[in-house]
Amino acid sequence: MRKILFASSEVHSLIKTGGLADVSASLPMALRQHDQDVRIIMPAYRQCIERLTDTQTVAIIKLDGIHEPVEILQSTLPDSDVMLWLVHSPFHFDRDGGPYSQPQGGDWEDNAARFSVFSRVIAAVAINQADLNWRPDILHCNDWQTGLAPALIAEHPHRPAIIFTIHNLAYQGLYSRDVFEALNLPEKLWNSEGLEFYGLMSFMKGGLIYADHITTVSPSYAEEICSYEFGYGLEGLLSYRAQQGQLTGILNGIDHNEWNSETDPYISKTYSIKTIRNKAVNKLAVQRYFSLPEKEEMLLMGVVSRLVSQKGIDLALDAVTHLLELGANIQLVCLGSGEPAFEQDLRVLRARFPDKVGVDIGYNEPLAHQIEAGVDVFLMPSRFEPCGLNQLYSLRYGTLPIVRNTGGLADTVVDAIEENRTNNSATGFKFELSTPEALEETLYRVMDLFKRPRIWRKMMVTAMEQDYSWENSAASYLQLYDDLLD
Repeated sequence: MRKILFASSEVHSLIKTGGLADVSASLPMALRQHDQDVRIIMPAYRQCIERLTDTQTVAIIKLDGIHEPVEILQSTLPDSDVMLWLVHSPFHFDRDGGPYSQPQGGDWEDNAARFSVFSRVIAAVAINQADLNWRPDILHCNDWQTGLAPALIAEHPHRPAIIFTIHNLAYQGLYSRDVFEALNLPEKLWNSEGLEFYGLMSFMKGGLIYADHITTVSPSYAEEICSYEFGYGLEGLLSYRAQQGQLTGILNGIDHNEWNSETDPYISKTYSIKTIRNKAVNKLAVQRYFSLPEKEEMLLMGVVSRLVSQKGIDLALDAVTHLLELGANIQLVCLGSGEPAFEQDLRVLRARFPDKVGVDIGYNEPLAHQIEAGVDVFLMPSRFEPCGLNQLYSLRYGTLPIVRNTGGLADTVVDAIEENRTNNSATGFKFELSTPEALEETLYRVMDLFKRPRIWRKMMVTAMEQDYSWENSAASYLQLYDDLLD
């Protein structure tokens, strides 16, 4: 049994802004099922304290430069037996809003200080200086919010082996030299072989430099981040680590209990491969929810996404608008929120085509499940996608994903070219260029195949037969832990 300290700034179902939260719950739970002693450490945000009724203080830490002592609260992750440690520093984390942003939008101005405190507590627990009488064999850090922890303990003689996972390299935690000095960090960390990054301090670089091994969330993304296009200035460092055999892409899994068309409480009618015709009931339910004509023969496309440029929302809007103007026999439903301009563009499209387009601005977990179960195809034209989870949910529900050939999307969707259809491996549709024209061309392929029910049904079944559970991913991480400890 290995002792694993799993550090993350968000964990489902306590607080979530994206896929990091899903991974930070599902992977520790999968490791626990393999009899590992895994403990999650995360900030004690107000939402978490309100959600957890059984917390108890198990340690008090005095950090240099922080007036109030920091408590560690202990609980368990909801619906599991995974131990949870919450870093309780009310000045830093007990506030309304999201984990990184203010209620009215915009990042908290003291995020560097907040996640510096978080990283310092992670470091203290990792080297058994928090009076918890527990020393991990592995410290597994995730994304920039934990990036200082590996740097702080790198030279400690009894430190654990350190893994750092990149979930999205676009977010690096970049701050000025003044902030570095205000955080009272060791001066020796300020150099190009440390946290300094073109005159700024990079939290992310702390993880990339000082971890023993770096992972990211799909094999293709591990290759992409070593290139200029996807490396955000860190491609040289990442290429070096890759050449040393210290960068691995391990595909994220999904929770097969939460995303299961046979048991999902949020969908109108459950179904399996054997009762796949029941999927049609969910399609009519989605059309009814969005006040669209209830027509089974209409190709229904779905989007559940943050409405940001990364997700290619503009590509989808342009391509779908053109098809609707040409009178295509399609419908589009969209659930999401994000950049105000994209939200407004969707409202305008809805107003122009009220019998073809449905829009719900915001986030709604039950509706996300119903859309996954009800639409025929799921639109995910991301410019880059480290792993992506919605295409995996879609496969599980027999909903064929339409994706750009990048990152985890490239690794998980098999394009419906004739060869793949013939050998029964096709599970969706892929396109290369991030242009509306490339997506529109693919949508014509989709509309053509949709008119051939036997081929379409076979692809749905193949999609549902894929196994992207956490079991495979957890086994890969366990092997990596073993290799590091050996």
